[in-house]
Formats: sequence, C-alpha cells, structure tokens
Amino acid sequence: MSYATIQVRPVTPRLGAEISNIDLTSTLSNQQVDDLHSALAEHQVLFFRDQKLSLDQQKTLGRHFGELHIHPNTPGPQGHPEILPIHADANSKRVAGEGWHSDVSCDTEPPLGSILYLHTVPPAGGDTIFASQHAAYEALSPAFRSFLDGLTATHSGDRSYRRTNRILGIDDRDRVFPQAVHPVVRTHPVTKRKALFVNEGFTTHINELSEKESRAVLDFLFEHSTKPAFQVRFRWQPHSVAFWDNRAVQHIAMWDYFPQVRSGSRVTIKGDRPI
Repeated sequence: MSYATIQVRPVTPRLGAEISNIDLTSTLSNQQVDDLHSALAEHQVLFFRDQKLSLDQQKTLGRHFGELHIHPNTPGPQGHPEILPIHADANSKRVAGEGWHSDVSCDTEPPLGSILYLHTVPPAGGDTIFASQHAAYEALSPAFRSFLDGLTATHSGDRSYRRTNRILGIDDRDRVFPQAVHPVVRTHPVTKRKALFVNEGFTTHINELSEKESRAVLDFLFEHSTKPAFQVRFRWQPHSVAFWDNRAVQHIAMWDYFPQVRSGSRVTIKGDRPI
C-alpha cells in the first residue's frame, strides 16, 4: 500500500511498521490522519521515534482517531482523566501490562487502540511485545476456526484490577468493574479480517462450553495466540511512541529492568462492540 504523507517501513511480514516523515506534536492534516488509519489497519501496530509529546498534545493526537477512553481502575492525573500514567522505578510493586492482554477487553465496547508515549526508558530492557491475532487465527486449522466462529466468551475486569489494587493497598470493595460477553473470533471493521479475541488478562470462560472444555480451549488459545511467529518486539528509546490496534493485537510489557525507571503516558481511544 502507498501512502501520501508518511513513510512506512514494515518490521515483520505479519505486523508492525516504523513510521517516519511525520511530526505527532503538530496539528495533523486530514490526509495524514487517513494515512495513519490505513497503516494501522494494515500493520496493526505503528512505531514512531523522536516525538516529544506533552499530555495535551498526546490527547489531541488520540482524538484524531476517536473519543478518548477513561480507564475503569486507574484515574489520570489532575486535569487529565483520559491519561493513563505509565511509570515504574525502584519502588514499584508491579507494572502495567506485565501479562498478555488486550486493553480493557472487559468493556462492552473495548478500545479501538492505544497510544503509548515513553519519555524515560531504562538503558536496556522494558520492551513491549505485540502478537497479531489475525495471524494467530489464520494459523489454525479450518475445522478449528469453524468451531471457534460460533462461540462467545466472558471478559471481566475483576481479577486483573482487584489484583492490582491488592498489591497497591487500594480498598476497592465498593467498586464494580466492567464485564462483557464478546465473540471468541471478531471481524475487523476496516479490513474484514478475522482475529482471535480472547486473552489471559480478562477472559474468564467460553460461555457455550462446560467448565473443563472451556479451560482446555482457552489454555490452548492463550498459548497459541502469543507464539513468537506472530510477534513483533519494540525496543523503546526516549520519546518513542507505539500506536496499536486493540482489535487486532495482544501485547505484554516486559518488566526486566528493575530498579531502573521507565516512564510515560498512554491515551486510549474508544471502540465499538466486537462483531
């Protein structure tokens, strides 16, 4: 695919592209936004270097692609409820995203995508790994794809968010976290490609199967969907940005740099109900 305003260099044949010839801190033209939309649909996660974003600039960037999402468990800093702070240092007891997941898939309308900006990174480590759920689905046998196409799964925020709050000493007994039912296989609204849509962070069970059947199928899918063959790994540098399509990938943040600092912010763009 050719692009009018940006340069796109694929990182792997299955997903990931480095984007250049664009300044994300400036006001983007309609053509630039269209090109980024197209590149995101084609490559599933986009990587940018040397982009020094303020919180307001990051929110403006996100709003080019839709209304911004407010995280159901972690409030943003004062005046910026749409911002999810991402920070780890020598005092951290956990880090965001340290298990494979699709962002807030427990929402009835899970996010379209997320834009993560890191201004401070460790000298080594702290990579983010993405796995294409299109590639994972397409690698399954036709018979198994047909079996999965008719199933739905329950996604719940309780396990993940309450674990986080317990580690951080936050009392959440009076809080109710999102829960939703989604198809096990979703169709991308732009490309029409099918993708697996279950993840270990939020998916609790497959509704049409018995408990043992559900556990067996989910355990297989969790392992299968994150195989190295479906992955791209992003090595962060200061002032880098990753923009991923939450409808098409899972990701994990490596916490292999303790006690070094890794710090930045994320905006998340609202999506729609999976089909």
